[in-house]
Amino acid sequence: MSRKSIAEKKVGKPDPIYRNRLVNMLVNRIVKNGKKSLAYQILYKAVGSMRRRTGKNPLFILRQAVSKTAPNVTVKARRIGGSTHQVPLEIGSTQGKALAIRWLLGASRKRSGRSMALRLSYELIDAAKDNGIAIRRREETHRMAEANRAFAHFR
Repeated sequence: MSRKSIAEKKVGKPDPIYRNRLVNMLVNRIVKNGKKSLAYQILYKAVGSMRRRTGKNPLFILRQAVSKTAPNVTVKARRIGGSTHQVPLEIGSTQGKALAIRWLLGASRKRSGRSMALRLSYELIDAAKDNGIAIRRREETHRMAEANRAFAHFR
């Protein structure tokens, strides 16, 4: 019998205003140098901007953007017989959500614009409409997994 124990799943706390775990996950990824209050300010300004721009519920847009950006499969480098292969692996919903948040924030940081709040709101709106840098990243990952499907038996 294996001695390794299975790690317990940690459930994140919801944010103070919207009582939503996804918002808190996003805030925790925005944080730089431990400035969480600044991260909350950035996200709440982005949410306000999304509400003004679209007229829809910003939490619905956020959920939609994350679900459309989350990948189903990813590729992992495996070394087999002296050569490295990109092996496609299916990933769970929580890991997909974490990747989607990371990609959305990276894409919003690359965008040109004045403030991080505006860039984040534009990227979230674009992702909800199925275009934007983060969506392209997801499609690229899926294409790479499809191209390397021949190595799927190396899992």
